[in-house]
Amino acid sequence: MTTIRGLLVDLDGTVYEGKRPVPGAAEAIAWFRESGVPFLFTTNTSRMSRADVVASLARIGLATSEEEILTAPVAAAAWLRSEGLRRLHPLLAGSTHADFDGFELTESEAEAVLVGDLGAGFTFSRLNAAFRSLQAGARLVAIHRNRYWVPEEGPTLDAGPFVAALEYAADVRATLVGKPSPEFFRMAARRLELPVESLAVVGDDPESDIRGGRGAGVTTIQVRTGKFDPDRLARAPQEERPHHVVDSLADVPALLG
Repeated sequence: MTTIRGLLVDLDGTVYEGKRPVPGAAEAIAWFRESGVPFLFTTNTSRMSRADVVASLARIGLATSEEEILTAPVAAAAWLRSEGLRRLHPLLAGSTHADFDGFELTESEAEAVLVGDLGAGFTFSRLNAAFRSLQAGARLVAIHRNRYWVPEEGPTLDAGPFVAALEYAADVRATLVGKPSPEFFRMAARRLELPVESLAVVGDDPESDIRGGRGAGVTTIQVRTGKFDPDRLARAPQEERPHHVVDSLADVPALLG
């Protein structure tokens, strides 16, 4: 851990669970700031714009700023600009549209179908319209491929199953821009102005955080909150095995020494 110079801290399941902060998380974040440890909150959430993520954290007593947060939609917008794709067919929550200022959101002659988490908004008509855009030549872009997430009411389907359905129907392969894409971690490293191999990701998701971090050359720290499953960890393949396991984010300052 002596080589770690910056942190990528997941939000849902790591900083908070449901609508409550993980005990000790706020104190750990304060310690990072006071100790001068560079960090970014890195999240695949696609139901909220980055500005709304800041507001939601404030409501549970965690003050932050947009500069401290890299969301998968923000990463998607940067990637789309680099590819010169401007006409987007969005399967996105309304809040998230704010992160795509300067793009044309349309179902007509789209250059890309962009999939985030719509929850109950994933209706047949919306999925079928997206399928037709893909049939007409649009590229399929996944903000993330999370299988499920865990709100207060229990495990709930996320965007990943619907990305898979569109891939199967249109016989295409989606481009992934959020975690566990290595480019997401490289983008975070550029924002912190640090080498990617000098970073550690702290998260609960064995695929997005642990496999993604390992694939990008990042040290991985698994927390026993959120999606943590001890049985899954016991049988995990090497690429999903974390370098370190701690009870929660509250234990990371001690791990850093």
